Amino acid sequence: MKLYKLSFALLLGIATLSSCDDKLDVVNPNQQTSGSFGFTAGELEESIIAAYNHTRMEGTYARVGYNIDVCRGDEAWNSSQVWYLPFDDLDEPITDEIGQWSWRDWYYTINVTNFVLSRCGDDNAALNDQMRHIKGQALFIRALSYYNLAGYYQNPILITDYDAYSSLDGLYAPNSTYDQVLDQVEADFAEAMQLLPSKDAGGEWAHGRATSGAAAGFYARALMMRHKYSEALTVLKAIIAGQYGTYKLMANYGDNFREGPAFENNDESLYEVQFLDYGSQGTDDEWTPVNTSPYATQGHAIESNFGPGDFGGWADISASPWLYQLFKAERTNSGKLDPRLYWTICTYEADWEGFEYGNVCYGTVMTPAENIVTNNSNGGLPIAKWTNMRSGLYNSVITGLHCGINLRLMRYSDVLLRAAECENEVNGPTQQAIDWINQVRNRADLPSLSLAQFNSKDKLFEQIANVERPKEFGCEFGRGFDLIRWGFFYDAGRLQQLKEHGTFRRTTDKSRVKEPVNYADIASDAELKSSYDTYVSGHEFLPIYQGTLNDNPNLVGNSANNSTDNSEYFREKGWTVHPVFDLSK
Repeated sequence: MKLYKLSFALLLGIATLSSCDDKLDVVNPNQQTSGSFGFTAGELEESIIAAYNHTRMEGTYARVGYNIDVCRGDEAWNSSQVWYLPFDDLDEPITDEIGQWSWRDWYYTINVTNFVLSRCGDDNAALNDQMRHIKGQALFIRALSYYNLAGYYQNPILITDYDAYSSLDGLYAPNSTYDQVLDQVEADFAEAMQLLPSKDAGGEWAHGRATSGAAAGFYARALMMRHKYSEALTVLKAIIAGQYGTYKLMANYGDNFREGPAFENNDESLYEVQFLDYGSQGTDDEWTPVNTSPYATQGHAIESNFGPGDFGGWADISASPWLYQLFKAERTNSGKLDPRLYWTICTYEADWEGFEYGNVCYGTVMTPAENIVTNNSNGGLPIAKWTNMRSGLYNSVITGLHCGINLRLMRYSDVLLRAAECENEVNGPTQQAIDWINQVRNRADLPSLSLAQFNSKDKLFEQIANVERPKEFGCEFGRGFDLIRWGFFYDAGRLQQLKEHGTFRRTTDKSRVKEPVNYADIASDAELKSSYDTYVSGHEFLPIYQGTLNDNPNLVGNSANNSTDNSEYFREKGWTVHPVFDLSK
């Protein structure tokens, strides 16, 4: 389902119409208000489309809202050393307005979903199928919004009643706790699971709308944020059993990162953000929810941030050397490189001769003599995902909100690896966990793991967290969320590991870009840096913008505003951090 722009306002106030006895009262259809709009299913469908559209803004998933988490993870680094640098260095200042964009845009989205839900009522049994589906989508999108807000800002404002917007007390509400927000996220996803059809219903349910499978997958993710592994495992098993729709791994991993109807909304996708293919969009980049245009583009700018400068990209974000070496460390059953490397990092490799589109970057044939780098001043290994570096479609980056590749937010491989993680936490290590992991490995033609290789829960966790997940989801949204839920910022050994993973070389020498790097050499090698050396306690989250705090006298800062340690909260819950495990033993 490709969602076109609908321009209309959902106003916070109730308009009052006055008339004289000899005049006819007429409602202007172009100036709808909450008092005159949203009383039919058709009008609420328009509101749902508006909510979907808000998930494609600058601060949600069209650029900054997606890439902040990519930078926060250890699989990528800021090669421009300017744009996104505070998010990469985990020292975002409270005065940087960019850090507020996700807050702003997700609350725009929540406003629309709360309006829809105010029209649906509490009695689901009284709703017809169309209204059930409308309510289910509104719940899903609201839960997705708060999932992101909690994951970025820790203790945002929880507003679920549309009527709250009609008073200053409602608009200027205080923070909710992290637990209160995630409680609501879980409740919304759980209810959406029951109201939505599966993708097996076909039509728009198979082409972009939120489904019961999408809600179930994100419900499991939300449960895992607070270590509810047993509950999450039950949901994940139900997805695998087909209770929420039919899913399977695509035979070709690369099909998850191409644009066009032959590849998008495929059998592996539980949920993806819909963007129009390049060439079928408008012309005006619409960066904010209020900057509306009838000629708005319908693409994202992730490609602009990832794209190498030599091909017109903004050259902002690169893959970490650790991730590249992780791929290089293991060969397939036929002795080749892991094919996921081809679609994750754009480097010349002899193995790529005759594979897919070959050794190309935007149609330019690469050679072993000179590496293509992301940023000409600082080097970097180019990220291929969510770009057309490897697709054979275009010969340069079309910058701005023009990339038409749908962002797959949840794939079936994530269900399998999360099920393996939960099984390991509850019962592990077990053969069942190994079997789920091997389904993902076998798609890449990697040798199967055996239970005999893993004599402890800690060892299997290390394999999942720092081998299987990085190679399957490298440089995708979500790694930063994982690092928080795993407690890696709250353990000295894990924080040291992050520093090692986050080490990179800033160089203009293209011949050195693929070299291994060592954190131990930072003191003696001025070209080396680690993103995590500047981490201060509490800054695994983004601070709440000072301007927002100034506007709302009831709002207080979070752990990033105050540089407070969250490890006590983590351990008070009874959660533990798996110790670093050497997989070579």
